[in-house]
Formats: sequence, C-alpha cells, structure tokens
Amino acid sequence: MKYIHERSDWPNLTWNDRKLLPLLTDVRHRQGVLLGRMEGLGFQLRSEASLTMLTADVIKSSAIEGEMLDAKQVRSSIARRLGLDFGSEIQASRDVEGVVEMMLDATRKYAEALTTERLFSWHASLFPAGRSGMRKIVAGGWRPVGAGPMQVVSGPLGWERVHYEAPAADRIPREVAAFLSWFEGNKKEIDPVLKAGIAHLWFVTLHPFEDGNGRISRAIADMALARAEGTVERFYSMSSQIESEKKQYYMNLEQSQKGGTDITSWLEWFLGCFGRAVAGAEEGLAAVLKKARTWERINAQVPVNERQRQVLNRLLDGFEGKLTSSKYAKLAKCSSDTALRDVNALIERGILVRDEGGGRSTNYRLA
Repeated sequence: MKYIHERSDWPNLTWNDRKLLPLLTDVRHRQGVLLGRMEGLGFQLRSEASLTMLTADVIKSSAIEGEMLDAKQVRSSIARRLGLDFGSEIQASRDVEGVVEMMLDATRKYAEALTTERLFSWHASLFPAGRSGMRKIVAGGWRPVGAGPMQVVSGPLGWERVHYEAPAADRIPREVAAFLSWFEGNKKEIDPVLKAGIAHLWFVTLHPFEDGNGRISRAIADMALARAEGTVERFYSMSSQIESEKKQYYMNLEQSQKGGTDITSWLEWFLGCFGRAVAGAEEGLAAVLKKARTWERINAQVPVNERQRQVLNRLLDGFEGKLTSSKYAKLAKCSSDTALRDVNALIERGILVRDEGGGRSTNYRLA
C-alpha cells in the first residue's frame, strides 16, 4: 500500500468539479446568508458573536486532539486581545494564550502571507515550554530526522494499529515550500472555501511538526475561510463541527491519505461539514441572537437610559442569582431611589416582571 505522498503524481491533487459545484454553491449561499444576517446586528453584538465563536473554535480544535482548555480562560484571553470590555476578567495560562495567539493571527491577519517563519511562530505559541506533555519537542521548527518516522497510531502497546505514516523528515522543508507556494498562489483559480479543504488535507498529510499538526492544519483552513469572507469576524466554528463528527473526520483523513491524488471524496465531506457548521451557527449564537431580538423589541419603543441598558445586558448575559433593586443600584452605580425608578419604568414597559414575594425580598426578571 502506498500513502498519498508516496505516489508519483504527488502533490498534484485533483478533484471532480462537477461533483463539488452543487455543494460549493450551497455552502457559499449559506455563508452569505449568515454574514448578511450578522451584519444587521450592530458592532457590539457582532463583536460578542465573534468572541463566542472564536472561543468555541479554540476550545474544540484542542478537544479534537484530546486537550481540554478552560473555556473562561480562552474567552478572557480572546476578549482582552480584541480590546473587548466584556469577558476579559480571568487570567489565562501560557498554553491557552499560545493557542489563542495562533488562532487570532490566522483569522485576523488572514490577508498576510503564510510563510515558514509564521508557521514556526504558531508552533512555538502552541508549545511555549518546548514540551508536549512530558516529552521534549522541537518548538518552532520542523521535526528532526533523529525523531524517527512520524506515525498516527492507535491501540494498546504491542497491538498498535498504524493509520498513517507521514513523509520522512528530510523531505519536509521542500514539501512545505511547495505547499506554501501553492497556498499563496492561484488565488483566483480556486474558490477559497475549496482551498480551505485542500490546504487542510495537504498540510496534515505532511505532518511537518512533532506535535500540533492537526491544530495548525485547522488554523490554516480557518485562514482560507477568512479570506473567502474578507472579514476578521467569525460567526461559525468549523472546529466545533469537526469535533462533533470526529470519527468521520479521522476516517475520511485516513482514507484520503491511503488513496490516490484525486481528493474529491475528502472535499465532499469537508464542504458538507462546513455547510453543517454554518447551519448550526444559530444554535451556537443562541444567546447573542436572543439578545439581538430583545433589543430590537426594546428599541422599537422609547429608548432606555444607559443605566437600564447596562443592567439589561447583564441579565441577557446570564446574570447569576436574582435581580433586586439593591443589586440594580450596585450594577448601575446609582442610588436606591434611582434604581427603583428605573426598575418600575422597565416593568411598566413590559421589559421586566416582578416575581412573587414583595417587600424587601422583591426581585425581578426579564419578561
């Protein structure tokens, strides 16, 4: 059996345009509809939506590799780097900061050329201590010849199953050079969404690093998708969808890497997965979209004041506990009398409702 990179026509990858065109047309339409819908939200809500999806993308891309990151740390790191004044209160670990740095560099600087040095920087960010678990690795450099063959294996010791073996280490510099030349060339010949799928398979097939190849492959695909959209904002998470289809993901990768250089089957799966990621964006953004609908309803009436807006946003973000007039006063930094007037005005407009109880224990919630 020959792996794809051992074939005489490697890396001249081919695909069936006639088979892929209907899928590509459909996902491009879905992508456009989603971007159009998000455009109408306004800057603040778009920023919040992008923060939500970037957080999911970072967490799920690591989860695919079996690494679980703290969601609050990831969200805090992204919010701080984007200059957002919400969700940035928690200090993130070096590992989290590194993954976030790579993802934001790929998606927010999507127009900048992908180079060897940039790939080295991404890899060094993923492994700030120069270790993968307990194992010391080359961080920010190709896997060394002395490290032996790079294999993807599963199963217990002595009963391992080899799913794939990457090109020998001495081939990596010229193989990556060919990949980068292709990735930065042909910008008008291949649809960027299709290019994302090709780049993902090609780079992970090279497996040029000792570890982190899957995460970097997905970052490269996200970079191509950002180029397809021409925006730094992210409103869906491809990695979240891949993580939910992880078994099929690895199965398709293995079949493609053990097959010929016609990668139509891989691209059919990739485009389908991308379409499902876009279609599932509404579920991932449910809280943001609910907030948008609520503000549409509120703003259709008399505008609320800044104190009321601040407290309502806290409630829409999932305020813990029950809202009382004294808590309102603390959140809005106002007197108790002002807080009570604000609350009563919101009740009169049907935005807040008073829960049962009365007296000092009176609390309020969104209608």
